[in-house]
Amino acid sequence: MMGGLNNTVLSTVISDKNSTFLHSPPFQTFSTIQFLHSSKQTSTNPKHFMAKSVAQCPHTLSTDGSPRLAKADAQAALFDYLHSTRGLSFLDAEHISKNSPRFLEGLMAKLESDKDVLRALTRFFRYNPINEFEPFFESMGLSPREFAPFLPRGLIFLSDDEILLNNYHTLSDYGVPRSEMGRFYKDVNEIFRYEFGVLGMKLSTYEKLGLSRSTVIKVVSCSPRLLVGEVNNAFVGVIERMNALGFDSNWIGGCLSRNKTYDWNRILDTLCFLHELGFSDEQMGELFREDAALLLAGCGKQVYIVVGSLLKLGLDMKEVFALVLKNPQILSPKCAKNFCKALNLLIELGMKPENMSQVLSSNMEFLASHSLKGLKTVVKDFNGDRHSLCEAIEKDPSAFFKLAFKANKCNAELVAARNPNNMVEKTDFLLRLGYVENSDEMVKALKRFRGRGDQLQERFDCLVDAGLDFNTVSSMVKHAPTVLNQTKDILEKKIDCLKKHLAYPVDSIAGFPTYLCYDMERISLRFSMYAWLREKGSAKPMLSVSTLLACSDARFLKYFVYIDPQGPAMWESLKKSLPSA
Repeated sequence: MMGGLNNTVLSTVISDKNSTFLHSPPFQTFSTIQFLHSSKQTSTNPKHFMAKSVAQCPHTLSTDGSPRLAKADAQAALFDYLHSTRGLSFLDAEHISKNSPRFLEGLMAKLESDKDVLRALTRFFRYNPINEFEPFFESMGLSPREFAPFLPRGLIFLSDDEILLNNYHTLSDYGVPRSEMGRFYKDVNEIFRYEFGVLGMKLSTYEKLGLSRSTVIKVVSCSPRLLVGEVNNAFVGVIERMNALGFDSNWIGGCLSRNKTYDWNRILDTLCFLHELGFSDEQMGELFREDAALLLAGCGKQVYIVVGSLLKLGLDMKEVFALVLKNPQILSPKCAKNFCKALNLLIELGMKPENMSQVLSSNMEFLASHSLKGLKTVVKDFNGDRHSLCEAIEKDPSAFFKLAFKANKCNAELVAARNPNNMVEKTDFLLRLGYVENSDEMVKALKRFRGRGDQLQERFDCLVDAGLDFNTVSSMVKHAPTVLNQTKDILEKKIDCLKKHLAYPVDSIAGFPTYLCYDMERISLRFSMYAWLREKGSAKPMLSVSTLLACSDARFLKYFVYIDPQGPAMWESLKKSLPSA
């Protein structure tokens, strides 16, 4: 009878989350954490199903003296408070308790060093309601300093702010990682005040543009402001313009970085400007397929800087177009920065504009790919005589190069770059691959394969040495030339990853050479997840590499993460444990 009464009381307390007597001692006596802690079935103890700790706190230990287990106990106690006492959902309570290490450190610091953390915190929560918004905001990725201005006045319980939780769940259910929502809250916290259904409608509106859900997630994570107001016209314009260039609507999702922000108005202006400059749709398509950063990194700002500088030096639009078309890398942020540094140095030296345009345009490729020393250092290397240095540059730019570039190895590269034999070596390499001399294909290949002939040969040999035959590698690099634009070390890492995670033979990528073009983070993460599923018997053995890598993020989550009950937890664990490439 007594046991039945206890269970009844326990059930009542857990279900009535809005009750005013939730924190009264008599009812807290029967908390879930104490009930489970007293059970001999240790496999059901919450500290065993909570993930490993996320912060160090040496002051407080568990009963076995382990700081690691003390933190796990603290997470379990917070989980029980949020889920069983306060009535938050299992997923909400689990995420908050696992991802609020600073909040837990503060609680644990209040305990005596010899206290059992689990019991001590359970007792603490019984008599001391906490401000739940603090661990909630921290679990979204915000630091205490960042979320302090957002703490609501007069509220401490999350359940009292239904609108906030509803929009939080809308983003989470859509697929936005909970730990990344802090950026949304900092940039556009007004979206968390939308009425029910509004935020979901805005997300679905972008899907109607032809974007997959995974692409929408990537786009709004990079540009949360897209969710404010009506559909962003500039973003729509970019999608439509890229479609006209032959790109799939979801292409843009694979080129964005969550660590950067994007100005869609400027990107759209850049596309229009390049068209006005003289680039055809075909040329622009080839340009962005080769390097998407030319459009997205820096949001196209460098295009105006480089073109404007060349026009000021006296070149007409046709000359600028020809120069940029020949050296498209000059539009990338890094190369544009190097170019501007060289231009400023020549201006400070007092060189005439017409001479500057000649020096810069005739050595554009090299200037764009190397960083200069400062003006004082260069002049000092020339005995402090600026006038003599200017004259030397005008007569022989190589004198400038030998002095102005930072590393000695750059001088060696300069000599090689100015050596006509290098083009011959590159051409010879392409001829060995089967290209026809002086053909249109050869001309295109000379642009697409970057590096000296000996560098390309070294990378080619790396693939042959890995176990692929000559003809197979030749076919692979013709199909995906960017394979050889990577260093030998990167190629070796990707081949080792194939063998280490999946134990696949190297020839398994023969029919899918673009495998070598994916970034290491994507490869390691997806291979590790598949290997885990395979070990559990939850996935078919020997799936093709293309099946694992070429599918969208949403499709991979559906077929390789959510198919196992423990899959989502393992996926999050892998994302935290694997280093970014």
